[in-house]
Amino acid sequence: MKKKLVKYPFLTREVEVYERENGHKIVLAHKEGDMANVSTWVKTGSINEDDNNNGISHFLEHLMFKGTHKHPAGYFDRTLEAKGAIVNAATWKDYTFYYVTLPKGENNEDLNLAIELHADMMLDPIIPEEEIGAPFDLNDAKVTDKRERHVVIEEIRMRKDQNWTKIYNACNFNMYTKHPYKRDVIGTPEIISRVTRDEIMNYYQTFYSPENMTTIIVGDFDSKEILEKVEREFDFKGRKNAPKRVNEIDKPVQEQKVITNSAHVNTSYFMYGWLGPKACDIKGTICLDMISIILGDGTSSRLYQNLIEKQPVQIFNMISSEHYQFKDGNNFFIQANCKPEKKDEAIKLVEKELRGLLEVPITEAEMLKAKKKIKSRFAYSAETVSEIGETIGYYTTVCEKLELIEEYLNDLESISLDDLNSTIEKYLNLNNSVLSILVPEK
Repeated sequence: MKKKLVKYPFLTREVEVYERENGHKIVLAHKEGDMANVSTWVKTGSINEDDNNNGISHFLEHLMFKGTHKHPAGYFDRTLEAKGAIVNAATWKDYTFYYVTLPKGENNEDLNLAIELHADMMLDPIIPEEEIGAPFDLNDAKVTDKRERHVVIEEIRMRKDQNWTKIYNACNFNMYTKHPYKRDVIGTPEIISRVTRDEIMNYYQTFYSPENMTTIIVGDFDSKEILEKVEREFDFKGRKNAPKRVNEIDKPVQEQKVITNSAHVNTSYFMYGWLGPKACDIKGTICLDMISIILGDGTSSRLYQNLIEKQPVQIFNMISSEHYQFKDGNNFFIQANCKPEKKDEAIKLVEKELRGLLEVPITEAEMLKAKKKIKSRFAYSAETVSEIGETIGYYTTVCEKLELIEEYLNDLESISLDDLNSTIEKYLNLNNSVLSILVPEK
């Protein structure tokens, strides 16, 4: 088993990273206190889906809690929550992760129990038919089954009714041509209504492989004991690793693409989207984080000040920017809600602000303020066992290299105004943007 040590800023000890012969990684992070976090990050999400099984990663996440050969459905949650645990999971484009945060107990008794139950759930889900619910025709009004298949379909329908989801999905879909990132992680009712247990199990057995899993334990414990415990419990019994898959990475559009949809809304929404650098490009990622803060994060940002505070007549109800990080390339967004009759004027004002990023360059004061905010957020990510676990999971799964965290603060400090200007010129050209608009139905 290979071992390496990683210096995690703000932690008192180096993080221990072990890679087993089968590829399964175990990460141990020391954090003083009574709380512990156990999580496993799986390198699969919508990135491994296609038009026939879109949403299967998220559906499987729900079904992983439905029992194993050792324990019936509900036992995992019920037992750990009785110990004061928070139990949950999440699915996104590059990953699915499962976690338990709880008091470690006397002599780490409850931490050990959490590792046992967590490993059992990760390695031996039975995904019973009676928990899934039978496949059915969406047009059959007589179907009243309330099992997990229907729970997920209802979740999809509720989410698709949200205006920001409509605008985001249209923007995201049109930013890509081939890459799986174009699809909505939650999937479609049509696919979830008909996907079979065999298809779900085949997906699980393919992608929940040793090489795709990183198990992270954060807390105050004897590393040797916990390492041996995780090794024992995570017995993959010779499970094969997933086939290597490389997705073709899309290039940005070369001419602005505009998509307009209508819905039963009272105001207008619009969203700009751009493709950015890979998440492992830490310096490029930090630059876009800083630009997002300067441009559209909070009431002191340029967009808020210039388009809401200083406008003589109200046009915008809200405006902000976001930067999402992904393994195969980040996304940068500007999102706004405005008065419907002022939509064209609002779009012109946003585009003027974008051009203004270079015409009225970012100042030293703006840069230093953004650096301070990012440094504060980074320090906060070392405050709790949960935050530490999530940060390690992100770096090992999305960036695929935990060592990048060692130089994060140095990379942040090294960024100059020229770096920010170069990033704006490279990634935030209006010709390379997708503009998604949602207007009221006539």
